Amino acid sequence: MFLPRKIIERKLHEFLKEDLGQGDITTSILIPENIKVKAEIIAKENGVVAGIEEAKILLESLGVKAKELVKDGQKVSRGKTIMKIEGDARTILTAERTLLNLLSRMSGIATATNKIIEKVKSTGYKVRIACTRKTAPGLEYFDKKAVLLGGGDTHRLHLDDMILIKDNHIAIIGDVKRAVKIAREKASFSKKIEVEASSVDDAVEAAKAGADIIMLDNFAPKDIKRTVQRLEKEKLRKRVLIEASGRINERNILEFADSGVDIISLGSLTHSVKALDISLEITKLTTDSKM
Repeated sequence: MFLPRKIIERKLHEFLKEDLGQGDITTSILIPENIKVKAEIIAKENGVVAGIEEAKILLESLGVKAKELVKDGQKVSRGKTIMKIEGDARTILTAERTLLNLLSRMSGIATATNKIIEKVKSTGYKVRIACTRKTAPGLEYFDKKAVLLGGGDTHRLHLDDMILIKDNHIAIIGDVKRAVKIAREKASFSKKIEVEASSVDDAVEAAKAGADIIMLDNFAPKDIKRTVQRLEKEKLRKRVLIEASGRINERNILEFADSGVDIISLGSLTHSVKALDISLEITKLTTDSKM
């Protein structure tokens, strides 16, 4: 994933402005102007780091020097210094929480994603692990990028990425076959069509209608296996990718990986992420510009 630096800067500055209000009253009262400090950003637990690029962009846009000691997507151990920074004390203290919130959230998402992927791979399954669009408003780019850095698939980035016919679309249109037919007739050749199926029959109908991907939503693993077997019997399995979604977590992921699907998507990777513990610590006052 890539956005021009200036666009990322604007997004990050909006986050910072939201936190600032009319200014950091504590720092402005306690810290004199023109104080220079060195500081370190430290991982307080094991995990996969994400958000280094964004942290550096934010700091440098504020006139603070930043030197990354690890790369995005790299595993780190507890106590590892991931970045060294140097600059105006007031600026660093004012930006601290915005900076750490982003790093902690992105690293938490990358860590959770990587943990699930490693669990699946260690058992020999080749199923792809993806996130969903259950991201925090305003953070979609950062949440999705964190999943990617953790080794996962971003799924749809936006509503215009792919046609995803869900249960509520079908409730209005009437049936799966008609919904897929309309989509095929009106959509660009470049757009894939995915159908959310709520039963084995829906899945078969979607495959017959020409869907590219079938999402088995809230299916139990045994019901997914039945669906796969039915598609194989109807000689439809090779026509479609099968995605399992809904009520899937780290505890039951292997049951779903064993069910015969191609993709497993988990909303929990982004909607209920546990942030990685990361802190910023001032290490010294300095007038020396070297890092």
